[in-house]
Amino acid sequence: MALGRRELLLGAAGVALVGGSVTLAACNPAGGGTGTSPDDMILGEANAPATLIEYASATCPHCAEFHHEVWDQLKANYIDTGKLRYIFREYPTPPEAVAVAGFQLARCGGASPEQYMNRVGEIFRQQRDIFASGTMEGIRGKFVEIGGAAGLSEEQVMQCITDQSGADRVRRVVEASRPFNVTGTPTLILNGTKIEDPRAVTYEGLSQIIDAALAQHS
Repeated sequence: MALGRRELLLGAAGVALVGGSVTLAACNPAGGGTGTSPDDMILGEANAPATLIEYASATCPHCAEFHHEVWDQLKANYIDTGKLRYIFREYPTPPEAVAVAGFQLARCGGASPEQYMNRVGEIFRQQRDIFASGTMEGIRGKFVEIGGAAGLSEEQVMQCITDQSGADRVRRVVEASRPFNVTGTPTLILNGTKIEDPRAVTYEGLSQIIDAALAQHS
């Protein structure tokens, strides 16, 4: 894209993140520890026999592909059936300001975890269109459009994506990820162990890995 980093700043959230001292990861298929925090988005039973943490970025095409290929079946077959507790953690990749704005849009209006994941899914689905204009105005316009489809007003969307708390929250997540050595997104942590198996990028491969963990638990 022709956009420079300065052109991608979407208000205070973008300014704070880009100006901070946190080193952010590149977007590659590939940490707070295993305990949860209010910054996490969590689906599934608290006492599920397995816990899967995903570090993902709203601007990462690998994350969008993973969501498209894996999410629906993972949710239906593992999360909704009580086999898996799923934790989504926001880990922005370049352009970081746009990633933070996307996370803020997904959370806007006090979204529940289900609403949040639906909005993240829509951001992933429209990821190419979000960047298609090559301008900050175009990106904001797509976020307003996505928010409108979710019942949010333009004013709500703009307030959310420029809220300073978004950058602060994401910085906490990035800082807390250090025990897992997150070097790219998506990064998956199953029962406290980083998944290094390349099969995990497909539903078939990930389901085999989860099933093996569940078998050890039984």
